[in-house]
Amino acid sequence: MADQEWSIQQIAKLAGTTSRTLRHYDDIGLLAPSSVGQNGYRYYDQGALVRLQRILLLRELGLGLPQIGEVLDREASEAPALESHLAWLRQEQDRLARQIASVESTISALRGGERLMAENMFDGFDHTQYKEEVEQRWGRKAYADSDRWWRSMSADEKAAWQERVSDLGRDWIAAAEAGIAPDGDEAQALAKRHVEWLTGIPGTPAATPGGDVKGYVLGLGEMYVADPRFGANYATSAGGTAGAEFVRDALRVYAEANL
Repeated sequence: MADQEWSIQQIAKLAGTTSRTLRHYDDIGLLAPSSVGQNGYRYYDQGALVRLQRILLLRELGLGLPQIGEVLDREASEAPALESHLAWLRQEQDRLARQIASVESTISALRGGERLMAENMFDGFDHTQYKEEVEQRWGRKAYADSDRWWRSMSADEKAAWQERVSDLGRDWIAAAEAGIAPDGDEAQALAKRHVEWLTGIPGTPAATPGGDVKGYVLGLGEMYVADPRFGANYATSAGGTAGAEFVRDALRVYAEANL
């Protein structure tokens, strides 16, 4: 087993990524193949698979590729590093379990004509979990403004906002699966809705007078593709990043023409 190797196509399929991405990781020194065949094909052994698993886990934490490389170089011992990842995954598992229970309870109450328990509806929807990341990206004021806005909303307003986000994500996925062109009227209407949604969130550059709305929208589009946490919101039935890429391309067209 220790001597087994997998082709780049096999690893791409197993990891839900692409051969192009794996080749890029090799080009930047992040993940080298364990061997290269005479035909130029890349092959990966068990050690490379463990490193790729760590790369993908760190991507889900929101780290960029340069930062991931630094972490991997600093934490050479694989088992302790993976134990830290596992602790985070278990926290996420608990949070998702609470979200599932919360939504199931809401569905049950709606179908049974029962009164909704507002204090239970948002268990697991912890908007503070990205506090540090938001402050690093856009500053403390950005987080403080958005946090104040969210806390000021009633349970009904929060539910309506989340429904709006859900509807937008669903419509993006439907458009991507329908094969609509990113610069087509339907995709551009979705992009307009998306930007209007972003400008309604206090604290973001899109909502700040004189802020770099265009740069913010373009940057988010790239983040949707690069960061699995965001890309998952636009994942199509085909899997991969195709849905997120469609959103990014449509937002880019809209931003270039209107922002």
